Formats: sequence, C-alpha cells, structure tokens
Amino acid sequence: MRNRFFVGQDLSPDNVVALAGDERHHARVLRVREGEEVELFDGRGHNYVARFESTDALRVLREGTNRERQNALQLAMAIIQADKFEFVLQKGTELGVHTFMPLIADRTEVHTERIRGKGERWQKIVLEAVKQSGRSRIPVIETPARVDDVITRAGAKIVFDADAEPTTRRPENPTTLFIGPEGGWSERELALARQNGAAFQRLGPRRLRAETAAIAALVLFGP
Repeated sequence: MRNRFFVGQDLSPDNVVALAGDERHHARVLRVREGEEVELFDGRGHNYVARFESTDALRVLREGTNRERQNALQLAMAIIQADKFEFVLQKGTELGVHTFMPLIADRTEVHTERIRGKGERWQKIVLEAVKQSGRSRIPVIETPARVDDVITRAGAKIVFDADAEPTTRRPENPTTLFIGPEGGWSERELALARQNGAAFQRLGPRRLRAETAAIAALVLFGP
C-alpha cells in the first residue's frame, strides 16, 4: 500500500495541497521521494491518489479505492481495562466501525475518573488505525454514557450475551452492537434492552472476554 496521509479538507483532482503538523513530520520520517504516488484521505469517507512533489505540494491525481463498510456499524462497548479498551478501538477501526460508544454499565469495574482525559489518546489510536488499514473515514468516539442512555436510542440494536436466548434480526443501517463488561450485563440492563426492541446474539458455545467478544461480533457482521 502507498504511504498515506490525512488531509482534513475536501479534495478533488488537480488540487494541490500541503501537509501540516504531524503529517508533515511523518512524510519526512518516511523520506517520501519527489514524484512518488501517495494516498490522501479526508477523514470523511474519501481516498485520493496524489503525486508527492514536496510537503508543501501534493497534486491530487484521482479518487482512490473506497474501503468503507456499506452499512454504518456502531459499537457500544462497555469500558474495560485501559489497554484492552484501546485494543478494541484499534481493531474496531480496522474492522470498519463507524462510531464508538463507550458505555458505563452496571458492572463496569473501571472507575470513571480513570478515563477522564483519555479522549485525545483514543483519537490518536483511531487515526493511526485508519492510516494503517486504508480507511478514509475517521470513526467518531462519543463521550462515555450510561447504558440506559444509549439502549433507548432509535435504530437497530443487537446485544451480545452468552446466556441470552438468540433472536433473529437482519442487519439494518445503522446497526449498533452492544458488548458488555467483564462481569457481563446485569438483569436490569437485559430487561431494559428487551423493552427497547434489542435483538440478542451469542458468539458460540464458549464465554469470551469482552475484548474478544467485540472483535468476534464485528467479524460476524462481515467487511
């Protein structure tokens, strides 16, 4: 894959754009050569092939390959230990998540004060995963919210639980996948999900760790 750079602006063929900030530094570290074809992405769903002339002049040649999901898949993930949650952000981005919804569940074991100020780090993890995976859209990371506030939203919802009786639902656009904390969902949360029209799914006969369940659920829903 070509070297990739984020340019947060609308692009079209024959535009000449400059790299700024970290992207400018990154191009120098990579020692991108004059005349080399690189890929630019706008963070909103478009990739472009450009010719590198200098860090101040990249000439857009044509629109590139679109590697985004056709359906806007959203992941409502209970906040777990920092390194594991960041793993889910990284891999979820690679697997095409459109929006991350960090959840504070009844059995969340991580104190909320430990996640304060993590937004900038989370955004950086997601941006690096976008670059690596060839995506063109930077996923949204919402402000952490209680399960009660997210499960009541409109739209298709699928709750993954090892003990719940599976129900059938065809994926809609958008679909929100709900993954619980290490201790699982509480009975109150499961009842609330049923009251709000959520479907239920299992991920096989074994009980998975929360971060494993998140990845498995995303793979289950395809590319």
